[in-house]
Amino acid sequence: MTKTAAPATTDLSDAFPDRVRHVQPGFRDYGGLPVFCGPVATLRVPDDNSLVRAAVETPGNGRVLVVDGGGAMEYALFGGNLGKLAEENGWAGVVVNGCVRDAAELRLCAVGVKALATHPKRSDKRGFGESDVVLRFCGITLAPGEWLYADEDGIVVAGERLG
Repeated sequence: MTKTAAPATTDLSDAFPDRVRHVQPGFRDYGGLPVFCGPVATLRVPDDNSLVRAAVETPGNGRVLVVDGGGAMEYALFGGNLGKLAEENGWAGVVVNGCVRDAAELRLCAVGVKALATHPKRSDKRGFGESDVVLRFCGITLAPGEWLYADEDGIVVAGERLG
């Protein structure tokens, strides 16, 4: 699967009110593609982005990597080098419940990136975390394989592809 054109989150919200879940506001755009969608791959990482790197080094096949860093504001879990890897390996986007860094580099990557904020400090690299797990943050529960849609108006999630 490759990158897919994303319908507007407002249109999905209006057309499928009982089938979409809305992520609470607060995520900002950092990648070169502010509009993206795809099936979800999940990571839960503490203060360690080793699994994030491992994920974007694999074929994305148009998926969206959702990284739950617990909303931490003390370090970045994603940056310019990983943005380039995500682009090269066909990821549609990355959503980080936490911080990113290298904002200027991320804007040059043809991949969607949403995060809560930026922070210059990199995370640890000890290999900690979990992949393919159900995540709960920002008012939603999100499982691997569900569909995420993101644009300038926000992020919505559905159990299947819509639109």
